[in-house]
Amino acid sequence: MTAPIVLGVESSCDETGFGIVSEGRLLGQGLASSAAQHAEFGGVVPEIAARAHLDVAVPTLQVALADAGVELRDITHVAATSGPGLATAVHVGLAAAKSIAWSLDVPLYGVHHLAGHAAADVLEHGPLPERSIVLIVSGGHTSILAVGDLVRDPIEHLGDTLDDAAGEAFDKVARLLGLGYPGGPVISRAAADGDPTSFSFPRAMLRPQDAPYTFSFSGLKTAVARTVETLERAGESVPVADIAASFEQAVVDVLVTKALRAVQDRGLDTLIIVGGVAANARLRAQAQERCDALGVDLRIPPPRLCTDNGAMIAAVGDLLVHAGADPSGLGIAADPSAVLHGAQLPLPR
Repeated sequence: MTAPIVLGVESSCDETGFGIVSEGRLLGQGLASSAAQHAEFGGVVPEIAARAHLDVAVPTLQVALADAGVELRDITHVAATSGPGLATAVHVGLAAAKSIAWSLDVPLYGVHHLAGHAAADVLEHGPLPERSIVLIVSGGHTSILAVGDLVRDPIEHLGDTLDDAAGEAFDKVARLLGLGYPGGPVISRAAADGDPTSFSFPRAMLRPQDAPYTFSFSGLKTAVARTVETLERAGESVPVADIAASFEQAVVDVLVTKALRAVQDRGLDTLIIVGGVAANARLRAQAQERCDALGVDLRIPPPRLCTDNGAMIAAVGDLLVHAGADPSGLGIAADPSAVLHGAQLPLPR
């Protein structure tokens, strides 16, 4: 019997991704980003993102097929992000996935975007352990999940951010410092030349009485803004590198502390960090250092699999196929506010 070949489609924000996975192995992918078109606005504009998805969907699919060395007719299953995400953006990718599934007469699976991020690690490190904690950190999400079998078991949502996601905080602070957009890479580059102890920025929600797995980054962002305003009002130069490094360190401290708290509270030995912010070098290094000290196995995908991509959605589809899950079918609807209960999103009632 021929092994399934799963095409994954991702369009929840400003990346258009197509990935092709078979038997847990990434065969190839294509990825396009409209980030440059959003730079002048300092954040993603949904209508611009949706139009960009329309423009690049076909050529990006062709790149993925060529990278994988397969033809479109070789695809046996299709998986697509059906939520959460920007409504207009999700609709474009889901419509493309439906068109492909219909034309090939193959099953279609609607996938939760956050489950896709967790599945990205499978492509690099193999099957997930029996139980693990997953920290998802991106421009739109900062969440701690307790995960078993990613597609067979319910996903337990332990905590989220009360306000800004970590990646969103990076974007806003980068704008305050005049560094541009997107904020993650430019903050990291600036921070490389800075002293992370120069400024004592707040680490929110770390007191014993605080919710153990809940995040808040708005106060940190405000502290940076006030620091910059105070320096400028005093006629002093703004030490961009030091502020960037101190801000980055504050974010990393909170992320790693809370994620490892979840690992220890659950008596587990594996932490998985995924999402766009997982590409951050300081986060990767400090998470590794603290995990090593506690005897915790740390798994982080390579940076190319951290940002939104079609490969991670194909990985979920591949797991669903092997689990014998029923396809979602062409009736699956986009759900921009989808709540995370499992990897596959149900049909609308």
